[in-house]
Amino acid sequence: MDDEEKPAIQDLLARLQKSRFRARFHLNHAAQGYLAQRGMDTIMDHAAAFIRTRLAPMHPLNDGKQTPMRGHPVFIAQHATASCCRSCLRKWHGLPKDVLLDAAQQRAILDVIRAWLMREIDQPASCVRQGSPPQGELF
Repeated sequence: MDDEEKPAIQDLLARLQKSRFRARFHLNHAAQGYLAQRGMDTIMDHAAAFIRTRLAPMHPLNDGKQTPMRGHPVFIAQHATASCCRSCLRKWHGLPKDVLLDAAQQRAILDVIRAWLMREIDQPASCVRQGSPPQGELF
């Protein structure tokens, strides 16, 4: 992420934090552990694959329902950063809905996800809900 993009990302994250829905997403202990175990580079590789396959197509399969609410740190980050579906990308990021996302647009989404994850690393893990199943392996 270059210096010119950083203020834009900070502004976007600040706007997202004002949304009661977006602000409630945080990594729990399991997600933080998964991130620590795998490392940011691997998690961002996963993020790139999720964005490429689930968001970048012109008409993603099950758009609006393609991103689970849990199961991987990137899924949580996608909801927190409004990069979970094409409607949210249009509303919060200004990306058109019915076009193929190009490499630069995908990179911009990944930069926001990375920035959010980096903030979460520096925060205490949120409480795990009672009875939540442990996070399974995705890759």
